[in-house]
Amino acid sequence: MKTVTVIGGGITGLCTMFYLQKQLKERNLSARLVLLEKNPYLGGKMHTVRENGFIMETGADSIVARYPSVQKLIQELDFESEVVYNETGISYIHTNHELHAIPKESVFGIPMTVESLKASTLISEEGKQRVLKDEEIPNTKFTKESSIGEFLEYFLGKEIVEKQIAPVLAGVYSGDIYKLSIASTLPYLVDYKNEYGSLMKGLQANREKFEREANKKFLSFKNGLSQLIDRLEELLDTVEIRKNTETIRVEKKNDLYEITLANGEKLEADVVVLALPNQVVKNLLKDEELDPYFNQFKNASAITMYLGFDLPDSILPQDGTGFIVSHNSDLVCNASTWTSRKWKHTSKDGNLLVRLFYKENNPRYHELKVMSDEELTKVALNDIKLSLNIEEQPNMVKITKWIDAMPKYDLAHHEALQEVLSKLKERYPNLLIAGCSYFGVGIGACIDNGKETAENIFELISQ
Repeated sequence: MKTVTVIGGGITGLCTMFYLQKQLKERNLSARLVLLEKNPYLGGKMHTVRENGFIMETGADSIVARYPSVQKLIQELDFESEVVYNETGISYIHTNHELHAIPKESVFGIPMTVESLKASTLISEEGKQRVLKDEEIPNTKFTKESSIGEFLEYFLGKEIVEKQIAPVLAGVYSGDIYKLSIASTLPYLVDYKNEYGSLMKGLQANREKFEREANKKFLSFKNGLSQLIDRLEELLDTVEIRKNTETIRVEKKNDLYEITLANGEKLEADVVVLALPNQVVKNLLKDEELDPYFNQFKNASAITMYLGFDLPDSILPQDGTGFIVSHNSDLVCNASTWTSRKWKHTSKDGNLLVRLFYKENNPRYHELKVMSDEELTKVALNDIKLSLNIEEQPNMVKITKWIDAMPKYDLAHHEALQEVLSKLKERYPNLLIAGCSYFGVGIGACIDNGKETAENIFELISQ
């Protein structure tokens, strides 16, 4: 009987095991399945914390609902009854000491209609006229591998990109939009430009799709995202799950792989999946020939903070769900989610729960990363005071620091991935890499990657 070992019990590793177990059962085949996780819990960055009547996420706060694989997985887990969707409402950009609503009928700040463009309080009349010139400019040089920032500025003008679009895109994709490719962000924009002649016309022609997705755009679960992790663990009935088990080395030994654990124990496997951050993969293999390839992948850092208050959520601006900070703001944070408003299930008593984000591209990040929790809390409270005029002290503070733990998909990512996959296939047959360092940062992308990895494993062990 062949042994398959997945190292890393995050969402990608769990989905790999779930779909592999399913395929084996459907075909009445057997294999020994082992899942190794260094933490005392599964889920990795996808982890829920409950305190003082609040439900908080240490990583992503939700899953993009439009991914077909997300809905499919929930159905396969028989988990539809536990799903909750975000409350829809107004998102803001904080600039010039005040909140400006991101216009309705826009996609990542890009207007779908002339009415949406006219309604913006973020850009000048001259800037609006420049956006309308898009339809006069043909696309003769941009492909999906081009910079999304350069693409948008070329067709829509610098002002709307700088003041309305860049804050939104940078907030979602955690990076400089001039260093992110169209393919890794909004690949459909190139198609729209080429087919319809202008971005606005392309978005408007597909308006129904975007409006449908805007409704119930994100999902979570009644008791937080960890509920999905617990459900997957419950159904992995043929998998040996070993938590509190750290792996320190993976070596190829003839046709097998030897896995060395931190406690000195050694395991053997026919197939190994490293569903881990890129740096951890590099450290486990300890292969100097591969190091230059792994070094091409980049990561970012961030600090996130939840603050809970003994105040009613109703004191927030009506229908508001949070804001993104523009470059000319007096706030320190990059963005804020009014969590108790956006996610009703996160506050048992309807009290105010706010989440603040401080990212590596923040001008003050070098100061923030060395601050104590008390100092960070003071910064956060000042941001809340300036943005919401709230001066009360919180009854709960939760700080999470993700240091070099958030993959950055720059323009070189695709080529770097192809190179490392080619080298691994050559030097490490039957060893696969998986996870958000390589195959997409969203939870939906991780589910897709887990399913595809399971299919690849099945082909390997059924040969």
